[in-house]
Amino acid sequence: MARDGNGIWKRATAGTLAALLVLAQTLPLLGLLGWDRAVQAVAGSGQVRYVALTFDDGPRRKTTQPLLDGLAQRGVPATFFLIGLKVEGNEDLILRMIQEGHQVGVHAQNHEMLTTPGAIWTEVEPLRDTLSGLLGSAQFMVRPPYGKTTSEVRGQLDAPVILWSVDPQDWADTDTNRQVSHILSQVEDGDIILLHDVYPSSVDTALQVVDELLGQGFCFVTVEELFALRGIEPQPGKVYRCLPPQ
Repeated sequence: MARDGNGIWKRATAGTLAALLVLAQTLPLLGLLGWDRAVQAVAGSGQVRYVALTFDDGPRRKTTQPLLDGLAQRGVPATFFLIGLKVEGNEDLILRMIQEGHQVGVHAQNHEMLTTPGAIWTEVEPLRDTLSGLLGSAQFMVRPPYGKTTSEVRGQLDAPVILWSVDPQDWADTDTNRQVSHILSQVEDGDIILLHDVYPSSVDTALQVVDELLGQGFCFVTVEELFALRGIEPQPGKVYRCLPPQ
């Protein structure tokens, strides 16, 4: 590089140092997020802020499919906690989730609460078996319907219990503006956002939130990735609501 005055030399040097800094921040994330999302995580921000976007009660073709389209356009992953009764006929959507870098978890077979010991065998295991047969994996995090469990049930689970820290209660109305405002006013680094991919208004809310938070320098990751980024090994039966910086 030829010197063309001290100003240009200094600017070139500063640009090189900035590029090296971005690269240094990016390299440790490559194995977790891949190149595009690792660069996204550090570009334009001195501090990376991570958030996990999660969806319950699907899949529902009418709403889950356009949601996946929107997330794919933005290069954003999410975590889907599924209902067992909705798997049949939507296997292609679930396979697409995995192919596009999303995480799949267990909600419940029939959306019954996990508050009795027998619920493990009627609500968790049937769905786990179905997903294992479809995806070839037996490792699925669990989100109990309504967030309700007991210590006895949690003691039976061989998976972590994933709740949430930001809840716009999108099931209560179709007011996308209210939902978006609630999330944006609450979200912080390490939060887990709860939405439902069964309402058209919730799809609109999710994509608006994604656009706004990407603009603010947030990086979207799956719940599994959030654990890995925080250096935390999820424990079976333990309840997690968020994973803030240590």
